[in-house]
Amino acid sequence: QFMPVLFGSDNPQCQIPEVQALVSKFTLYCNLIPGILTAISSPKLGALSDRYGRRRVIAATTCGMLLGEVITILAATYPDSVSVNWLLFGYALDGIAGSFIAAMALTHSYATDCTPPAKRNVAFGYFHGSLFTGIALGPILAGYIIKWSGSILTVFYIALGAHLIFILCLLFVIPESLTKKRQLAAREKYRLEVDAHQPPAYLRRLKGTPLYPIATFLIPTSINLFAPLKILSPRGAGSSSAIRMNLILLSAVDTIMFGVAMGSMTVVILYSEITFGWGNLESSKFVSAVNTGRVLMLVIVLPLITRIFRNRRGAAPVADGKRQRNSGSDKLDIALIQIAVFFDMIGYLGYALVRTGPLFLASGVLASFGGIGSPTLQSALTKHVPSDRIGELLGATGLLHALARVVAPTAFNLIYAKTVGTFRQTVFVCLTATFGVAFLLSWGIRPHGKSNSSLVPP
Repeated sequence: QFMPVLFGSDNPQCQIPEVQALVSKFTLYCNLIPGILTAISSPKLGALSDRYGRRRVIAATTCGMLLGEVITILAATYPDSVSVNWLLFGYALDGIAGSFIAAMALTHSYATDCTPPAKRNVAFGYFHGSLFTGIALGPILAGYIIKWSGSILTVFYIALGAHLIFILCLLFVIPESLTKKRQLAAREKYRLEVDAHQPPAYLRRLKGTPLYPIATFLIPTSINLFAPLKILSPRGAGSSSAIRMNLILLSAVDTIMFGVAMGSMTVVILYSEITFGWGNLESSKFVSAVNTGRVLMLVIVLPLITRIFRNRRGAAPVADGKRQRNSGSDKLDIALIQIAVFFDMIGYLGYALVRTGPLFLASGVLASFGGIGSPTLQSALTKHVPSDRIGELLGATGLLHALARVVAPTAFNLIYAKTVGTFRQTVFVCLTATFGVAFLLSWGIRPHGKSNSSLVPP
């Protein structure tokens, strides 16, 4: 045992090798548990939102985060009676509810319902811009709040309140993006698909009861974790090899970019601290500069480019999917994706080559220009499937994101740990090569994958 526990204070025990080993092991569990569970739940939540509306499913996802906050507060307030292992239970609840990965996929689905294809990348960009604004300002605001209140728990109470307010807004203020007609049509389509696969007898007995949709969500109909990815390779009437290839390439590039973003965050900070002697102040400035660059690209540059190079046709507000014509990625989508991956690749190459702090910061800002890639990729994906399968599609990409969340940080942190004493830039060479693969894949995306009537909502 290590006593006493000094929660929220500078604790010398944190520097003990045995404690750091325990923290490292615990952090690994905190990453694996929600990552694996999110990979299972995200596709189901996405498909569920197609059948029962976006608002309620987003609210359920937020409830998982809220419960996690409650458990964290209890564990921190009563460390002697509430075991730290309860935090793992909180992470499990978060994973079952889809975590932030499903939340982003569902909000993108909501935006897709309300936004014409020509403007979706801008709408998604605003979501990402809000995310990076929070990442840039959150730590600074939290620091001031802790200093003012004298307790780190104040931040968790504020987060709890924010989640609660958001849930109430979802349930009572924000309108639903899917009409009842579309929801019922999606439910009927799903019922026919389930019946065609002969569900088990215990599921058939629940048909017609409120428990049936819950049971079909909780009980897997297939032991194949990757079964939801079949939407990336549609077959039958209305599909084509061009659509399948675009979906596969877009999802591959999207997963690589997300995985690198998740896997490199810790490595970049650790590398800068050991190489340039940066402390918390310098690291905070670096994170702030990089995320400010991303926000500017997402909320100013991306909308401006879209306005200049796309005409206003299709930019009018739409309702219930009307006037939305999904014709695949256009040339602007592809160009933006290629430019974004290129800037990311050059930025990470800069990380590997530069040897001074200011140039390292400049490389980070250059890489931040690639921030326009993720919303454009997600937007382009939605242009290849019918409107009644948007949630299912983005839920499937959530599965890929969840797996990347588990694999990428483990792989890149392991590479850094093994090479930090010899050639510590090795991890950035690997990251640059990974972006190089994504850049090559992006050249296989074809404009306007063959569209047909099945891709045009009725």
